[in-house]
Amino acid sequence: MAIRFIVKDPDPVLREHAKPVPKITPNIHKLLDDMADTMYEAQGVGLAAPQIGILKRVIVMDCGEEHGGLIELINPEIIAKEGEQLGPEGCLSIPGLQGDVRRAAKCTVKGWNRNGDEITVEGTELLARCIQHEVDHLNGVLFTDVAESVYRPEPEEQEQ
Repeated sequence: MAIRFIVKDPDPVLREHAKPVPKITPNIHKLLDDMADTMYEAQGVGLAAPQIGILKRVIVMDCGEEHGGLIELINPEIIAKEGEQLGPEGCLSIPGLQGDVRRAAKCTVKGWNRNGDEITVEGTELLARCIQHEVDHLNGVLFTDVAESVYRPEPEEQEQ
């Protein structure tokens, strides 16, 4: 397992459409492991393969144990959305900026797990937001493209 370099905007790879994964191989297992390690090292909640320069339809997410812990999806496809939420988003590929993004409040995605089994994940709140954000990456869309406002967050006060 390895920590990969996270590509930053305006790198053109972030605007490309990722290609479907035709079959699960040991290289895909390594990619999933490296993506999870990279996401955790960067203290993110999600990462898409294009963010490490790989144009494959692969995402990892971890929005906490209450949302199921680490979720790995290969060839994810959003199959249902409902409701609406407006909230802040950031991105490991766009450090220093956040934006208020309107997303579905509930989202269902299907894809493959690392064993090639089709799985369905249903998310609400943060997980729903994360699913939509990461699938956008696979289609070359950044949160800044869909945000209602983009801003630099206030620095958090440090405890003394």
